[in-house]
Amino acid sequence: MTRRSLVLAIAFLAVAAAPARAAGPSPGAADIGDPLFPGLGNGGYDVQHYDLDLRYATSAPSQPIDGTVTILARATQALSRFNLDFAGQSVGGVTVDGRPAQWRRDGEELVITPRRWLHDRERFLVRVTHFTAVPTEVGDDPSSFALFIHQDGSATAGQPNVEHFVYPSNDHPRDKASFTFRFDVPAGTTAVANGVPLGRWTRHGRTTWLYVQRQPMATELTQLAVGNLEFTSPGRRPGVLLRDVTPPAITAAMRPHLALGPAQLDWMEARVGRYPFDSYGTLIIRADLGFALETQTLSLFDTSWFDAPQGLWDPVMVHELSHMWFGDSVAPYSWSDLWLNEGHASWYEFTYAAENGFLADDTDNYPDTPGTADFDDYMRLVYRHSDQWRHDWGPVALPKTDTLFSINVYSGGALALYALRQRVGDATFQRIERAWVARYRDRSAGTDDFIALASHVAHRDLTGFLRAWLYGDRTPPMPGHPDWTSDPVQQSAPHARALAPARFPRR
Repeated sequence: MTRRSLVLAIAFLAVAAAPARAAGPSPGAADIGDPLFPGLGNGGYDVQHYDLDLRYATSAPSQPIDGTVTILARATQALSRFNLDFAGQSVGGVTVDGRPAQWRRDGEELVITPRRWLHDRERFLVRVTHFTAVPTEVGDDPSSFALFIHQDGSATAGQPNVEHFVYPSNDHPRDKASFTFRFDVPAGTTAVANGVPLGRWTRHGRTTWLYVQRQPMATELTQLAVGNLEFTSPGRRPGVLLRDVTPPAITAAMRPHLALGPAQLDWMEARVGRYPFDSYGTLIIRADLGFALETQTLSLFDTSWFDAPQGLWDPVMVHELSHMWFGDSVAPYSWSDLWLNEGHASWYEFTYAAENGFLADDTDNYPDTPGTADFDDYMRLVYRHSDQWRHDWGPVALPKTDTLFSINVYSGGALALYALRQRVGDATFQRIERAWVARYRDRSAGTDDFIALASHVAHRDLTGFLRAWLYGDRTPPMPGHPDWTSDPVQQSAPHARALAPARFPRR
């Protein structure tokens, strides 16, 4: 080959290997690729920060909210246009890097075309002005929980896929970001959001409240609570602001329950390490939600929880607290990875309940009645139902969309963790738990990531073992308990479905 031929050949190879963006910009994907929720989330960019500016014109809980969101994002490809998720009522305008952009609504998508295309890895600012969010009464439609009315104001519960009914966003836990929140409300009205307060000031009968959530957060964990609310503190912990939020009418009654928070925080830190955020507390509202929810740094409960015996609400408070590590700090990569949230939260809920004498002697009753069941015996009872649950709702890490929050994701996920502990021993299991929340802190991670990390920490290949537990249609044998059996699967199994309501309230 001549020197000229060699130069031409090298040039040809260089062109052939050039990045795809040389061909020019293209639209970002209209969904993030989650098989359980087609159309949710978007591709082509990574959100770095949300700045939410919300104006509540009056103190009426049902009032429309006028909002502006400014989004700092980084392009992950050359973009000719991109989408945000939004299912609110209206949009006033859109700018990209300060310039008016073309936009249109397409179902629950806001399709944005900037005046110039965006380069791969370029950072850009998107501002959506005067969008409208309207609180609704809690009802059968899941979207009614996104921004809902309670007796003393309004609050949010966007899990898993309805936060974009409140504000434009990339509404999937795979794209986490930091947040600032600015509320403009009538003087005398309290506003609270995730994170820590930066200040408040009152002018001309209006009060501005400012909060920052420094650590990345999934949109579905946003809390925007406004109304007749007050703050109390159950105590102090170095580096963590402890604050609870309640309507004044019930603060005195709730204080004895909320006083358990600091000890529960110590209990969790002793097992999995340092708390991952700047603040923690509980928001209690007067409503009938039918669930509790781990909105980041501020767990949401309704008052009905505390009308029940302590054996119910005390362990569930630990369940929601444990989500700050499992589900909030480490978010699921896809919604089929929900067991990483709920299986872990149930594991620590059950462990705490057993230590405090709250585990009943059968899974049908726990935790509605107190008891003294041994933790291992309780796991044996869960094992007995596990084949039926897999039949009804799918494998632990392959839940069905219409029953995403099934008992198999919760108790079945905890059972898979129990099997892992049986296989590797308690000391190694504890190292896996701590390594998981340390390595993936502030990130999103999936089931394959957990399997790989567990194998690495245990110094053995656990792939086949864990995949059988998490993806199998039948429950594998329990290590150390060859006598454990699962009941035969019934095509119609009311006994198994009857257990579901006891588990559904925990998110």
